[in-house]
Amino acid sequence: MNERKELDYEALIKELNELSEKYDFFDFSYLETSLLNRPIPLITLGNKSAQKSVLYVATHHACENICTSILLRFIKEYISAYERYGQICQINLRYLFKMRKIYIVPMLNPDGVEYRLHGVAHENPIRDRVIEYNGGEDFSLWQANARGVDLNHNYNAFFDEYKSLERERGILAGKTKYSGEYAESEPEISALCNFIRYNLDTLDGVLSLHTQGEEIYYSSRGKIPKKSLHISKIMSRMTKYNLAETSDTASYGGLTDWLIDTYDKPSFTIECGKGTNPLPISQAGAIYTQLRELLFTFPILF
Repeated sequence: MNERKELDYEALIKELNELSEKYDFFDFSYLETSLLNRPIPLITLGNKSAQKSVLYVATHHACENICTSILLRFIKEYISAYERYGQICQINLRYLFKMRKIYIVPMLNPDGVEYRLHGVAHENPIRDRVIEYNGGEDFSLWQANARGVDLNHNYNAFFDEYKSLERERGILAGKTKYSGEYAESEPEISALCNFIRYNLDTLDGVLSLHTQGEEIYYSSRGKIPKKSLHISKIMSRMTKYNLAETSDTASYGGLTDWLIDTYDKPSFTIECGKGTNPLPISQAGAIYTQLRELLFTFPILF
């Protein structure tokens, strides 16, 4: 892994395949496929029979793909510590592996990441339409998926209210903020929601990694699941990130809002790092250092 270079989809899959070939305890599979038929990677760290689990999701937004690098670094450190019977943050990795499953979706939006890093391929069937949405061929600030839907507005959380807001503000398909035709219209979100619903009984909590602001969102319109406030305060102490509440467009259609509003499930949005998106990949190491204790400790906070 070249920590000075952004991970594109091909490089991520190569890294995960190499880990899968090297370690028989490394469980690498896929959710379903993206709009442009890229399989969405899913990693499971831990004993399949463990009765408690958590989920980490990164890169809803294409220009926040530094979060993919952060989770890949976590995966590698976890594997290394497990292999040598080691401890991290006073946690025995063999114990953690036995007692908890950590599901990881390191790149939920592979098509958007490919647009941002490599542009829209000439063979793309909607190339002209997407370039029009973007206002040109420079996709460096692209957040959405392959057809201009912002994946973190596509969950069924106050969705109809947001459609009204879109109409008022003239928000259309494009690089950011458009929620899609209907909730879970996008294959990436449909796949993740189906996975969550299937595993809901054993899923204790969810971390959704975004950038930027060094903030933690833990509630939805004032609704706070049991344990969430206490856990969020622990998370804040670990990371030095501030606790915050969403406002304006950020209060609609997100993964954290959906899980809290629909299932009363502890879910947290972590706004990693500071600066202007996309954050430079050079920040990945410092961000990981701040989040490291949280990533290893989160599964045992429940």
